[in-house]
Amino acid sequence: MPAIDAHTIDLETADGSLPLYEVKAPAARTAVVVIQEAFGVNHHIEDVARRLAAAGHHAVAPQLFHRDAVNALPYDDMELAKSHMANLSAKDIRADLDATLEHLAAQGFSLSATGIVGFCMGGSVVVAAASDHAFGAAVTFYGGGVLAGRFGFPPLGELAPALTSPWLGLFGDRDAGIPPEQVELLRSQAAKAAVPTSIVRYAEAGHGFHCDARPNAYHEASAKDAWAKTLDWFGRFLQPSAN
Repeated sequence: MPAIDAHTIDLETADGSLPLYEVKAPAARTAVVVIQEAFGVNHHIEDVARRLAAAGHHAVAPQLFHRDAVNALPYDDMELAKSHMANLSAKDIRADLDATLEHLAAQGFSLSATGIVGFCMGGSVVVAAASDHAFGAAVTFYGGGVLAGRFGFPPLGELAPALTSPWLGLFGDRDAGIPPEQVELLRSQAAKAAVPTSIVRYAEAGHGFHCDARPNAYHEASAKDAWAKTLDWFGRFLQPSAN
């Protein structure tokens, strides 16, 4: 595994400093933005960024709850997480993503060399972001809001035909909040986009199946396959920068 440099920096935004967890892989020519789940940029999200760096990508994870002056939240307090999610807006999320992309651009990573991956609420954000920007590639893990928009974004089912980034969606059939019929609607809507799209469903997985920090949610076989497909998607569609 190559040596990596992991640290947190602050990006200046109109709403103050945006903490950004950054993991630099030596000689990386591609970058990936990691969008947090409902529990912030915690050890699991940081681990995802480190895994991406180990695969050769420059990885960053913006702390979207910074306006509430909080970050990592406990897994056993979903109500607390929901309270901070309720304070997020599409405008603020877009501003934080813009600041993150500007930071990557300053380091030589073009948008076509940059991917984005998100989990849970972050998976929903990815669909909106991949409609706003022509990322090299985008991956959603169990992002909800197919029929009803989240954070002020339109529903994913409405956004999907407007995708401008090659998009992969990864869902568990046992996810009570995102039933298979909604996933299939999203598949048909995404197929209308002018970019490659794909959805993979895992019959034995529920919500949060990729998170090995939550034993009650983690489904190892599905998680390993989904991660392999994520790396393959980035490998297929990211266009390495010249830096």
